[in-house]
Amino acid sequence: MKVKRILLPTDFSERGQLAEKCACEMADLFGAELHVLHVLHDMFLTMPQTAAALLIPPESLENVITSAELEVQKIPPAAWSAGKNVVRVVRVGSTYDAIVQYAKENAIDLIVIGTHGRTGLPHVLLGSIAERVVQHAPCSVLTVRPDR
Repeated sequence: MKVKRILLPTDFSERGQLAEKCACEMADLFGAELHVLHVLHDMFLTMPQTAAALLIPPESLENVITSAELEVQKIPPAAWSAGKNVVRVVRVGSTYDAIVQYAKENAIDLIVIGTHGRTGLPHVLLGSIAERVVQHAPCSVLTVRPDR
C-alpha cells in the first residue's frame, strides 16, 4: 500500500485528538503529506432559507470561518509538524460530503477519522459522519474509536 497523502478531518474535539495522533503516526510511517480538514456544517442546508437568513448574518459566518481557520492552524502541534508538509483547510458544507469531495479533489490515499462510538438510539438519531465517509470515500478509511 502506497500512502502519499493522508486526510485528517477534525472537529476539534477530544476524539479528534486521538485520530490526530494516529494520523501523525501514519504520516511518519509512510512519509506522507498530512491534510487537516475542518468542515463547518452549513446550517442553510438543513433549514428553510427564510429562517436561516434571520438566524445567521453573513458577517457572523465570516467570523466563525476565521475562528476555525485559526484553530485548524494548531493541528497538529508545531512540535510535530515542523519541517513536514501539512496542508490545513476549512470548508463550509455538508460535513461528510465535504470530506469525501476533498479526498477526491486532492488524491487522498487514506482518511483517518475519529468516531463518537455511539450505538443504539443515539446512533440512529444522530447518524455517523465517519460511517458515511467509509461508505462514500474514494480511498481507504481508518476509523479511530474514542475508547481505543
